[in-house]
Amino acid sequence: MNKQPLRSLDLHPIFRNNRDIELAMRQFLFAAARSGDPVAEIIPGKGSGQLLRRVLAFLDQKHIRKLYVRHEQDPHNPGRVLVHFR
Repeated sequence: MNKQPLRSLDLHPIFRNNRDIELAMRQFLFAAARSGDPVAEIIPGKGSGQLLRRVLAFLDQKHIRKLYVRHEQDPHNPGRVLVHFR
């Protein structure tokens, strides 16, 4: 069985710029929702948890919430958020 890699967004390179983070997450989620992939991942990293909190707050916005079914932190890697589309 040939398993496709997850669609992924790594926020490490842009973690200092709030506007870039917001834009990258918005574009990523819209593209992932259109692609039909069941799951995508956002990688805020482990660090202090500040970027993770920002990602979770972004995902919980009402207009963004309509794009996906649910999200969860990866139980094996707390620096990764899985977003489920179906």
